Amino acid sequence: MTTEFLLCLTVLFLLAAMGAPIAHAILVGSFVYLIADGKSIGVAGKVLMDGLYQSFILLAVPLFIVAANIMNAGTISDRLLQFCVALVGRFRGGLGHVNILASLVFSGMSGSAVADAAGVGKVIIAMMTKSGHYTRGYAAAITAASATIGPIIPPSIPMVLYALVSNTSIGYLFLGGILPGLLMAAVLMTMNFWISHKRGFAVEDPVPLSDFPKITYQAFPALLMPAILLYGIYGGVTTPTEAAAVAALYALILAAVFYRSLSLHGFYEILVTSARSSAAVGLVIGGALILNYIVASENLPNRVASALGGLDVDPLLFLLCVNLLILLLGCLLDASTIILVIIPLFIPSCRELGIDLVHFGVVAIVNCMIGLITPPYGILLFVINAVTRIPLVEIIGEIWWFLAVLVFALLLLILFPGITLWLPELMGYAG
Repeated sequence: MTTEFLLCLTVLFLLAAMGAPIAHAILVGSFVYLIADGKSIGVAGKVLMDGLYQSFILLAVPLFIVAANIMNAGTISDRLLQFCVALVGRFRGGLGHVNILASLVFSGMSGSAVADAAGVGKVIIAMMTKSGHYTRGYAAAITAASATIGPIIPPSIPMVLYALVSNTSIGYLFLGGILPGLLMAAVLMTMNFWISHKRGFAVEDPVPLSDFPKITYQAFPALLMPAILLYGIYGGVTTPTEAAAVAALYALILAAVFYRSLSLHGFYEILVTSARSSAAVGLVIGGALILNYIVASENLPNRVASALGGLDVDPLLFLLCVNLLILLLGCLLDASTIILVIIPLFIPSCRELGIDLVHFGVVAIVNCMIGLITPPYGILLFVINAVTRIPLVEIIGEIWWFLAVLVFALLLLILFPGITLWLPELMGYAG
């Protein structure tokens, strides 16, 4: 590792510790490296433009953000909530189950944990606290935990970013995320059921079965989005990027025409909000492209791969160690930074050790999502605190059991690759 690269890392972490946005810290650190190494700053511009030009798949990111914001702004999320209440609200801890099921369903539209927590999550927290059966901290904690499912079930913005740095099929990554997402929902529901019985949470009034067909009919068009998305990709109708455009258009037609819940002014506000969110993600991507060029110049990934190859490291031990590192980094860094900057360091080692990149990618993304609810800097904890004003100390006090079962699910995914790879292999994936 050269002096210039150590200087780059020092500046990066120093700025991040001072509270600078991580994208700015990465960019400044990269510029310091280029100057110290005697390279022109123009190299950064060339690397950035080449990376964007060669990464058509990045267009999917703003399109998925638009689709998520349309879902949040219209009455689509309300109809999905009614469907979830009718389906599982009658059981003990029912609104907790509704919370998890809504995240599972809504994840098929948003691809973003933050969008899930700030949108439909805020509504469910209000429902849970208003019922009088749940504490504010518990409602917020289960909402944060269930929001981690959002980027695992397709579509998924983090999977798009991983596909960018690993050159892995986004379609197979989407398929690989389905069973892990269902596993995460299952362990969270099990924990909610156990806590509900232990604390004696009351049972909600059940929705009459006679109302179920009507509620299902109203929610059915929104429930079709994931199916349309996956059929478009695997039916050969669209590329993943085109599928993202179809998802955004479908959400717009649903909100504006079918449900008639979106005004022209509301659509303008959605575009403005989506542009801001896309710009924030774009800054991180731009900084990561430049930093990855620097890392490649230092030949760090190949050095790590060669060192591990010489040590004859067991692939399972490597996976466990890398995931422990990501879990620790997730307490301090956001998911985009880990995926774009940290994970590329280990991809050559995965190839060297024969670890499947779809399996590694899905496991790493699940790990990053767990980091979003890990104190002290879990982003979802702060998002929910910001939109509900529930004190952080109450949320953190209730998050630990949900964090524990999600880590257990992560361990199962590491030990049993078939959970991730079964659906991709069923659709022709050969590794």
